[in-house]
Amino acid sequence: MKPSHIEHLGIAVKSLDTAIPFWEKLLGTKCYNIEEVPAQKVRTAFLKIGQTKIELLESTAEDGPIAKFIEKKGEGIQHVAFAVEGLENTLAECEAEGIQLIDKAPRGGAEGLSIAFLHPKSTGSVLVELCEDKNGGCKCGK
Repeated sequence: MKPSHIEHLGIAVKSLDTAIPFWEKLLGTKCYNIEEVPAQKVRTAFLKIGQTKIELLESTAEDGPIAKFIEKKGEGIQHVAFAVEGLENTLAECEAEGIQLIDKAPRGGAEGLSIAFLHPKSTGSVLVELCEDKNGGCKCGK
């Protein structure tokens, strides 16, 4: 696996309405995109600093993965995402190396990215997301 960069850091929050102003002020930048990903029971908000994005994650359901994360661990960093080329091949390489996959195949994520997660049991307790952008970039107006 050869990631090109950290695509984003995912931060679980109880409320985007509360979190967005805090992060905008802290980072000195504006949120450029808010969207809902119904399949993942989450609303996301994105800010960009340098080449890296901060993804704020608010659960849209009590049984969603972000709600469960917050219930168990509180608000905070939920995952780190790496940009890769050839996500399907990267997943096959990871599996061949004995890394447990949450997603055996890519699925759709926020901002039109193809995503897949590696299980924290295989990554030192860190939830790792792999992302591939087949659409030519984020909506952040680089």
